[in-house]
Amino acid sequence: MNRFLLVARLRRSTAAIAVPRLEHGLLAVTTAALVGGGVARFLDAARLADLFWGLGTVSAVVPAVGWVLVALRRGHAGVDLIAVLALGGTLAVGEYLAGILIALMLATGRTLEDAAQRRASHDLRALLAHAPRSARRRTDEGVVRVPLREVAAGDALVVGPGEVVPVDGRVESAEAVLDESVLTGEPLQITRHRDEGARSGAVNAGGAFDLRATATEQDSTYAGIVRLAQQAGAESAPVVRLADRYAAWFLPLALATAALAWLVSGSPVRAVAVLVVATPCPMLLAAPVAVVSGLSRASRRGVVVRDGGALENLGRARSLLLDKTGTLTVGRPGVLDVVAAPGRVPTEVLRTAASLDQFSPHVLAQAIVDSARTRGLELSEPTEVTEEPGRGARGVVEGHRVFIGRDDPAWARPAWAKAVDNRALLDGATVAWLAVDEHLTGAVLLRDPLRRDAPHAVRRLRDAGIARLVMLTGDRAATAQEVAAVLGLDGVRAGLGPADKVAAVRDERRHAVTVMVGDGVNDAPALAAADIGVAMGARGSTASSEAADIVLTTDRVDRLADAVVIAQRSRRIAVQSALGGMLLSLAAMAAAALGLIQPAVGALLQECIDVAVILNALRALRAGRAEQVVLAPATEALVHRFAAEHDDLQDVLQAVRAAADRLSGVPEPSALASVEEAHRLITERLLPHEYAEEHQLYPALAPVLGGPESTATMSRAHTEIGRLSRRISTHLQLARVNGGLASEQLDDLRSCLYGLNTVLRLHFAQEEESYFSLAP
Repeated sequence: MNRFLLVARLRRSTAAIAVPRLEHGLLAVTTAALVGGGVARFLDAARLADLFWGLGTVSAVVPAVGWVLVALRRGHAGVDLIAVLALGGTLAVGEYLAGILIALMLATGRTLEDAAQRRASHDLRALLAHAPRSARRRTDEGVVRVPLREVAAGDALVVGPGEVVPVDGRVESAEAVLDESVLTGEPLQITRHRDEGARSGAVNAGGAFDLRATATEQDSTYAGIVRLAQQAGAESAPVVRLADRYAAWFLPLALATAALAWLVSGSPVRAVAVLVVATPCPMLLAAPVAVVSGLSRASRRGVVVRDGGALENLGRARSLLLDKTGTLTVGRPGVLDVVAAPGRVPTEVLRTAASLDQFSPHVLAQAIVDSARTRGLELSEPTEVTEEPGRGARGVVEGHRVFIGRDDPAWARPAWAKAVDNRALLDGATVAWLAVDEHLTGAVLLRDPLRRDAPHAVRRLRDAGIARLVMLTGDRAATAQEVAAVLGLDGVRAGLGPADKVAAVRDERRHAVTVMVGDGVNDAPALAAADIGVAMGARGSTASSEAADIVLTTDRVDRLADAVVIAQRSRRIAVQSALGGMLLSLAAMAAAALGLIQPAVGALLQECIDVAVILNALRALRAGRAEQVVLAPATEALVHRFAAEHDDLQDVLQAVRAAADRLSGVPEPSALASVEEAHRLITERLLPHEYAEEHQLYPALAPVLGGPESTATMSRAHTEIGRLSRRISTHLQLARVNGGLASEQLDDLRSCLYGLNTVLRLHFAQEEESYFSLAP
């Protein structure tokens, strides 16, 4: 595999004249020369000591001259020129000890830089090493291994245990257990069931499974990520070019100071001492190391950055434009609510609808089936299933003729159905109506839900200094405004096509460094037009990923906030290291010009400065305090547990709302039974969940979030949930004593039920945004 291009830019100047490991060889020679001369001096062999030190100095002059010539060909009179002058000066005035110390300093700095770059790019090199080279293809003669380039879409493949998924495909076995950590940075194993997609680059963590290729090698997910990684570092970041600009005035200043010291004192030794402490400028080592370290840190968080320039620009960004669908929202429909006709139960409506829809390829049908399975509902086998394009599906479920899909104008519209229409309009939802034996019995409301991590991501982006957040979407204005209001965005531009998005990006760029985030093919032009384009690469289109400067390889928009924080910190450390090293060198130059520092001492001092700034630059490899908190495994397991329970409790929320609806107008006799059922669910399932959160989850999260006060608001919600539950229980006790609900109870009981439903929905949303989004 070719040398990883991320470090090629930083080592290109040496590649033209150096054999591999030149830095290590030079370090070995200069170290041996210094030690040999030291032993000779200890044995009173002064001439032999000078010979050792002089030869070591000459050995450094040759590559240093080569580095200067390469830099001059590229139009940079870099500060390596000062190193050459200092080395030549020590040889000219006979300061051989200073010369060998400068040579050792130069070799050490180059070796440290090389080691830092190799350490910083370790994760991205591992990404390339992980790339598959072949695949097992199933043929009439059996399973044969073929080069990956020969795999075509539609081929039947076999992925063995521990093997890398070679190309994007569809699972054809019952299930496949995959480790996607290389792609996403998440250590959790994912189970993909039959007909679900599997991305290339994931590792088979279970038994062998069959895969039907849906893409070639070049069109697969992993190949796209590798192409991005191979382009990383191809161009120098602006902060590195800033260091070159510093060198443009630092070099003449160093030469002028050396000349002035020589002129005033009459001693060439002082001039040499000035050049020694000015060699080499640490900013040209530290700035690239900090930027490359930031690239590595970002890759560990599931963020692939195309080059250092994109990382540096991201650190200066102040305006962020986001697509809605697939970026702020999940990008596929989910069940918002299930409504049952009077006398029916919402869970039974969902189970019947999912039973009929389980063989339908329609995206809405898949959402209904997924919701039913998430809630643990047992589906029945449908028969005589037929699809009506654009209309819905019909079939027989448990002996009943069932229809799920768009409503028929010929159907009678009861009051509850009209209420569903109104709610769908208000919530921007799509309705799938369920009819059993030609009678409307329920409805499933579906909507593209907001990502759980989106509000958390927006808050963190604000904290990171993003001053303006605007949504660009092709969706309807009403739906977009609702999402923007929930997230607290600064503006919304709805109903946009690709050209409109490009125009919006260009307009925003006139005011600030602008980031555009998207996931679809229609977002690719806008991503290319922005200062920094960010693609949601986990499920986004190849076109958007290819047009982007940054790709989020995990399906979490809050990783963008991590990337911004990392970029800002890397840029700050790069400038800090460059300016800090330069100021230290300037102070040492002044002292040398005054005769306070001799060349040999100056060489040691400059070595310390170089090492200090490089080590400071390597701080960019570590996580900053503003990055996403990392949960302990036990706490993460609790978060996942309670997040799953939220999904399971959706039918309880629906039962509470349905009971409240039954009390509207003139309550039917079955209304009390509906309230009783809702109370049973509250007592048996909801309250134990809230109690466990209060006594298990919140104490585990408190240390991470800064103390128990961080969960106090949520605890107050638990108190309110308990109060409303007790009030409902008291109403039911009175109803049992009086033989039914009294008219004076109806208003308060209905208020309690609606209030409980509202508090629960708000409470669940707050927990999901503030706590559950912390876990990957």
